[in-house]
Amino acid sequence: MSADRRFDGEVVAITSGAGGIGRALAERFGRAGARVALLDINPGALDAARTDLADAGVEVITERCDVTDPDDCRRAMGEITERLGDIGVLINNAGAVHRSGFVDTDIAVYRRVMDVNFFGALHCTKAALPGLLKRRGLIIVTSSIAGLAPLYGRTGYAASKHALHGLFESARSELAPAGVEVMMVCPSFTASGFEQAALGADGKPAGTSRSLVGKLATPESVADAVYRGAVARRRILVLTGVGKIAYFLSRLAPATYERLMLKNLRGADGTAAADSGIR
Repeated sequence: MSADRRFDGEVVAITSGAGGIGRALAERFGRAGARVALLDINPGALDAARTDLADAGVEVITERCDVTDPDDCRRAMGEITERLGDIGVLINNAGAVHRSGFVDTDIAVYRRVMDVNFFGALHCTKAALPGLLKRRGLIIVTSSIAGLAPLYGRTGYAASKHALHGLFESARSELAPAGVEVMMVCPSFTASGFEQAALGADGKPAGTSRSLVGKLATPESVADAVYRGAVARRRILVLTGVGKIAYFLSRLAPATYERLMLKNLRGADGTAAADSGIR
């Protein structure tokens, strides 16, 4: 069995790092001695996160970055490397979600969700790859239970997360001989502002209340689990009891899973109930 991975002095870059799970990951890896680089499209949120993390004793820098722009990703990763050194850990955490039925959802919404969730992770990974190869590093991908099992009312979101598994689990086999590892993380229902930015069928804010199965995890509990998984060199991390049940039930009894999933997530009018907060 491989020795536990350590992060003291490692450069950890986190996309969508200014809030929610990303912000919690920054603090957790920072407490382990990592030098943290936060990337986010919101400069004001980055400033606030940098101040809070620095006050907590975390060595942190920030870079505004639009993950849908490959040139901006190359620029940001280059700045991080120049300021802190080669990136040893990349956490692809940026995400977008829609909440709308397949029949009604504009193609543009699918493109937007795929642009952020799939291509954003691809752009950032390609840009950080030279450092990851030098450091025999680690790529962590924030996927979702939606990347492992069907999810009502979020066809584009589920498609983007399934695509992440296809990309990174295949890339893992190519990068392993160079010492680069990949860990897929599949959170379930998490308390964050993620669902507040959910898109509706026309690309405008969905603006409905939240549905929920089980208890909400906190960003901090997710970050702790991700950190422990990274230390233990896990390949996939399925979080919460609800997540594990969904994962196995969708494979062993897909019709049963679909019936239970619809019961919990379908609105009374037959449209998708509110965003689950699934990340």
